[in-house]
Parts: sequence; structure tokens; C-alpha cells
Amino acid sequence: MKLTIHGAARQVTGSMHLLEVNRYKILIDCGLDYEKDRSVQSNENFPFNPSDIDVVILTHAHIDHSGNLPTLVRMGFDGQILCTPPTAELSELLLMDSVNVFLNKQQKSGRHRRGRNHGPRPQPLYLQKHVMDTTERFVTIAFNKPFRLNGDVELTFIPVGHLLGAAAVVLKVNDNGEEKTIAFTGDIGRKNYPVLDDPQPLPKVDYLVSESTYGGRSHSKGETIEQVLIDTIEKACIKESGRLIIPAFSIGRTQALVYSLNKIFSTGKLPPVKVFVDSPLASASTNVFRKHHALLNAEAQDFYRTQGDEFEFDNLHYIENLKESQQISNYFEPCIIISSAGMLEGGRIQDHLYNNIQNYYCTILFIGYCAKGTLGFRLLRGDPVVHIKDRDLAVYATIKKTDLFSAHGDHEDLVSTVRQQAPQNLKKVFLVHGEAESMVAMANDLQQDGYEVVIPEKDLAYDL
Repeated sequence: MKLTIHGAARQVTGSMHLLEVNRYKILIDCGLDYEKDRSVQSNENFPFNPSDIDVVILTHAHIDHSGNLPTLVRMGFDGQILCTPPTAELSELLLMDSVNVFLNKQQKSGRHRRGRNHGPRPQPLYLQKHVMDTTERFVTIAFNKPFRLNGDVELTFIPVGHLLGAAAVVLKVNDNGEEKTIAFTGDIGRKNYPVLDDPQPLPKVDYLVSESTYGGRSHSKGETIEQVLIDTIEKACIKESGRLIIPAFSIGRTQALVYSLNKIFSTGKLPPVKVFVDSPLASASTNVFRKHHALLNAEAQDFYRTQGDEFEFDNLHYIENLKESQQISNYFEPCIIISSAGMLEGGRIQDHLYNNIQNYYCTILFIGYCAKGTLGFRLLRGDPVVHIKDRDLAVYATIKKTDLFSAHGDHEDLVSTVRQQAPQNLKKVFLVHGEAESMVAMANDLQQDGYEVVIPEKDLAYDL
């Protein structure tokens, strides 16, 4: 049995791991690599022949895990893609959205190149047809139901929170007559997160490939999501009669936020405030959450039985089209605007910022991570002037941030997941999906407990 980490090695994005068992090639995740100095087009340079892959196993729908699947299919992969039912549906939405992002970038590139000799425009990495070809290959498997890939490999999906349908991959392998087990955590969620169940413990395994995104970092303690929202809304919308803009990723983060607002307003903890959810992708993905209601956590299901739809309440309005989105700027009463994208690099959120960044009575609340170089990062850094839609605008709005909506487990959550395995039985822990310093911090803690930890190099094969 041989393991090669082809993506998310000493970096966060581009998860892609190859496991070879008796010449049978299993690819776990196939995500887009967004790291610096890489063009989107560089994602088609696979370190293997896509047609040689026998099967793909997808941990969850986020683009850094699923986003390069259509490229894999376009370049010759013709096997099955195994995942949970919600992951299949959410992945289709996100992959179609990626096509729109590619095409929008191509259009912008064309406008900038007009009249200049810059060579050919970059082509989209894939198109809608390739996404459709990809989704036809999805085969869905329920949580905790063993599924035999072939005579030598058995797969089980274990719920890990983080996102609806997100799973750790546990493989039981017959390696030339010797039984071995290996688990890939995917992205591990945190406990007591809105809507989602807590991560389930993993069974005993011989090898563990663990994410390390928040290695060395802890989430804020003391405050609750509800209290942060109440305090922020009370100041921005009630005392100042202004507007609150919340950039939020459409899938996962928006549903957690809407449910949290529902609990606040339905119980009368704040007077009514108009809430706009301005993201077609958020509306579509919320329907997937409704469809798979049985997979939501016990609190959300109890709320449904006593209060009704978790994602619907008085004064909540899902924006249907661009015309409605533009009309929000003419709504002069206090309101909350939830829109994507979370890092402000595109989408309708830029229109709302353009119209409100110079409004003293506007508050912008960040509830997610913003990578270096993004507009969100610059606002959080405190830049007094930012560039939006070809204009430099002074920042007069109030900028706030909370990490309580992060769906990633922090350092203690990650280390606790590994500690479910006895160090004398777990032969190796491979750390992926994290910055180098995060991996080192996590490795130091685990090595003190007696675990053998590997921080793998990209494209280097390990015999297991």
C-alpha cells in the first residue's frame, strides 16, 4: 500500500491524495489549488494520468476538495466518484458556480486586454458540460454504511461536522493478505456548531491523514454566537438605525447564520429587523439543507418541531434576481444584508460594499477567514482606502470580526481527533491541509504524546 500526497501538502488548498492498493488507484479528494504563484490553469497539470485513476472518494463539497474534479474528468478519468448524498448535491452547485467565476474572470480579462498586446486570454479550466459529465459519475453512500470498492478495499464514511454531508474516509484494506486500515479526516468540524452534528469518533486505524488548518490556534472562548449577533445588531441596526452587512460563504456559513438569527428574532430577543439573503447559491443550497433535514443536529430538529422551518422567519427575504438585489440600496430602514462571497473577491457583496463602505451608519461583520491579498483581508487590516469596482473608496463603515462561525475545529479539536487513536497502535499520522507553522504546532503536541508524525512533502510517495 502506497500513499502520495499530491495536494494540500504544507498548504491549505488543493487537497488530493493518492492511495495505491495492489495496483488499484484511489484518489481521495481533487480540489482546486489557490495558493500564490499558481494560475487557475495550472490545476490541469496532474502529477499522474487521470485515466489511470480507478475511483475518486470525495470527503465534502468545498471547492478546495472538489473543485478540480471536472478537470480530472475532462482529461480522461472515467470512474465513479463516491460521496455522501448531500455532498453530491452541494458539489454540483459549487462546481456550476465555479464555471461562472471562470467565465467572469475571462470577461474581465478581455476588457483589460482590449487594445493591448497581452497574448491570448486565459481559458476557463472547465465548462458547464464538464461539470455535468462529472456529476453523472457521483455514486452516493450513506454515513456509517460499509461499501466494498473491490475485493481488497472497503470504504466507510464517518460524519465529521464542518459541512452538511462532510465525512472522514475510512478504508479497510487487504494488502497482499495483510489487513490494514487508513483514515482521511477531510475537514474536521467543531462541537456545538449551528445546524451541524458534532464530529463522530473515528474507529481504530493503522494510519491517519489529518487536516491541520487550525493547528496552533484556538477559537475565541467566553462569548456565544447568539450574544455576538445580538450585541452587533443592537448597536448597528437599533441604536444607530443603520445597516449591517455580513459577508458569508453561501454554503454552510449562511445557513448557520440564518438559523442563529431565526433563534434570536423568533424568541423576541431583539425587535424585528429586515434580513436580506442576497445569494442565489445560498438559496439553492438552503434547499439542500431542507431536503437532508434528518442529518441536521438535534437542536435544529427540535427547533423545527416546535418553531417550524429553521431557515425561514418573518422579515427574512431571499433575493431572487439581480433587480431585487439592486433595489436593496433603496431600502432606507435598518436592515441586515447577508451576501457572498465571504472574502469579498466577487459576487453581489461587492455591490453592497460599493454602496455602503462610505456610510458611517454601516457595520460590516466578518464571520469567516479572509486570505492575504483579498479585499476582506485589507478591510480587516484597517486600510483607510480600498479599491472596489474600479474606484478607490474611503472606509467610513465600522469593521468587525468574529471567529465563532468558523466551521473548522481548532487546535484542541484536531489533536483530540488524533488522540482517539492509541499511540502504540497508530503507526503514523500524516498532517495535511495547513500552513507549515500550523502543522509544526500540531506535530509538537502529538509527538510529546508518543505519536509518529509525518509532515509530507508534495508528490513524495510513502510505503505503508
